Amino acid sequence: MSAKKQVLILCTGNSARSQIAEGLLRYLADDRFVVESAGVEPSVVRPEAIDVMREIGVDISSHRSKSVDEFTGRKFNYVITVCDHARQLCPTFPGSPVTLHWSIEDPATTQGEREVRLKAFRKARNELHRRLAEFIKDRDPLQ
Repeated sequence: MSAKKQVLILCTGNSARSQIAEGLLRYLADDRFVVESAGVEPSVVRPEAIDVMREIGVDISSHRSKSVDEFTGRKFNYVITVCDHARQLCPTFPGSPVTLHWSIEDPATTQGEREVRLKAFRKARNELHRRLAEFIKDRDPLQ
């Protein structure tokens, strides 16, 4: 059995989409991957992201927003960009990782009352859940 596959999930601010995806992949894959997330312009983890993940029993409250620069030179098997901006600015990683791009609408740009914002975060979470379930199904990280 080989080592766990390394996955990096990127978005612009590492505040919502990539944080949600990191938590989901760890949860769905039962720790079969080593998962990191980062942003090309890191900010802070959005409280709405923490809240919608808590709704499904996944705790990302200890996550912090990280810069993609923290991972320079590190080898990944997969690099997944979850926004167009990160895709355009994604650096090259050693080892020629498989790159995937999923254009997920940014829930952090949603304005309005808390419930309206949470609805946008749930939509992003659910779309990422669907895509990550397919990602896991299509790969056997233990091979």
